[in-house]
Amino acid sequence: MNAKEYLGRAYRIEQRINCKLEQVKSLHELSEKATSTLSDMPHSPNRNIHSMENVVIKLMDMESEINSEIQELIKIKEEIATTIKEVDDKECKMLLELRYLCQKTWEEIAEIMNYTVGYLHELHRKALRKIRIR
Repeated sequence: MNAKEYLGRAYRIEQRINCKLEQVKSLHELSEKATSTLSDMPHSPNRNIHSMENVVIKLMDMESEINSEIQELIKIKEEIATTIKEVDDKECKMLLELRYLCQKTWEEIAEIMNYTVGYLHELHRKALRKIRIR
């Protein structure tokens, strides 16, 4: 694994978490629709009461997965932060923190650091060479 892949692990986990959060949101919306379809008509005693139960179980499973991934994300971000702290160049360190811990875009970093995006790419290459993966 090279330095860029090592530092980029947190971003990929965040993307997985966000995807699962979208799925949970969708399931919550479905469950709300299911509970809001009440009527005055008598229901069949044979109706499927398990469908709502299945949705709730699925929600609980996904929320458990999200919590596990959040714990993994915290651990990886701590590792990355420790690795970045070892970089001796302050500009490189700031760039790495903004990019890999704060998940800023190149344009946002350029504005914060008052550099061009082109210069940031050069600085980024320099910063990656300073990373020591354990």
